[in-house]
Amino acid sequence: MSSRITDTFAQDHHRCDHRLAAAESAAKDGDWALMKEAARELVEAMERHFEQEESSLFPALSERFPGSASPIEVMCSEHAQMRHLFEDLQESVQGQDRTAYLGILETLHFLVQQHNYKEESVLYPMADKVLGGRAGDFAERMADV
Repeated sequence: MSSRITDTFAQDHHRCDHRLAAAESAAKDGDWALMKEAARELVEAMERHFEQEESSLFPALSERFPGSASPIEVMCSEHAQMRHLFEDLQESVQGQDRTAYLGILETLHFLVQQHNYKEESVLYPMADKVLGGRAGDFAERMADV
């Protein structure tokens, strides 16, 4: 079985994880310009990832395999949860609240790990199997982002 979706989307998870680590690292020096930039890059990377899933991969998977609707709904709900944290992160940057900034990143770190595990162990392999020959199309779209 091909694992193009799993491999490509998991690789993008790693790219987002690096952005999260960079945001955490930026807070060590307390340089707000660096923290602001790191937060912006993190949110942009994660939003790009969510967009590829929500506008392309998830609808195609749901169409081909209606049984995937519940797991997809959970993933989208978790995306919404993380988006609220992105807003909180931006507020912590604007208010230069380092404690809030670090706390939000810690919460994001925890949520992202759990979320990625579910996608990489269940949803992406399901997509690779169900979408078959189209899997490469989704992998290429994600690689182009």
